[in-house]
Amino acid sequence: MPDYHDDLRLAHVLADAADAATMDRFKALDLKVETKPDMTPVSEADKAAEELIRGHLHRARPRDAILGEEFGIEGTGPRRWVVDPIDGTKNYVRGVPVWATLISLMEAGEDGFQPVVGVVSAPALNRRWWAAKGAGAFTGRSLTSATRIQVSKVERLADSSFAYASLSGWEEQGRLDGFLDLTRACWRTRGYGDFWPYMMVAEGSVDICAEPELSLWDMAANAIIVQEAGGRFTSLDGVSGPGGGNAAASNGLLHHELLSYLNPRP
Repeated sequence: MPDYHDDLRLAHVLADAADAATMDRFKALDLKVETKPDMTPVSEADKAAEELIRGHLHRARPRDAILGEEFGIEGTGPRRWVVDPIDGTKNYVRGVPVWATLISLMEAGEDGFQPVVGVVSAPALNRRWWAAKGAGAFTGRSLTSATRIQVSKVERLADSSFAYASLSGWEEQGRLDGFLDLTRACWRTRGYGDFWPYMMVAEGSVDICAEPELSLWDMAANAIIVQEAGGRFTSLDGVSGPGGGNAAASNGLLHHELLSYLNPRP
């Protein structure tokens, strides 16, 4: 199996640079915010962080492609860095500390591009999570100060904690009834939102989570971290990986039940 230590170390360097840029503008009274064509907000910090990451990658990995939320795809080849400079921009612009920079390296294979390295850095929470293929998942402040994380062993849906982002999107896909039934079947439900539910699944503090509509940069880093922590990350249709346009993540033991609730019923 390939050794991704150098790529993981680079991803931490990228996250360090992004953290400095985003924290510098967090809660700034003169922060500039625009509305994108899809009606979602983008701040000057989103753009600055992605430009910073791209600049580092151009120097350190000039042959690798880059896909980012704000500036699209650049380059070709079997290795592709996928970047969400601020996952949780709506939180960021309102001063809510639940947001993160998501950085992943994906490699081409028989099943298309799949993540092999992922870093999720949430500096306003003073938290970071990461994983590399075959090397496990960790949390801490650096590669040398880390704790290995694993998913929970909860086996019954009635004992499970379910995290999600919001109610929006489920009804448009004909999945709202199943979503609500799922919330009633679980022990606890909370709308933590964005990257955080996936990190809590990986840590074992939450057992299942799902979102109905996502982009690749929302999922790639989360997927490898959940998988390396012993969990499952699929589309709502059950296809493994972050390529399905939506996501379901679990400790693995509850995955089939999770999907059965969230798929439209006859």
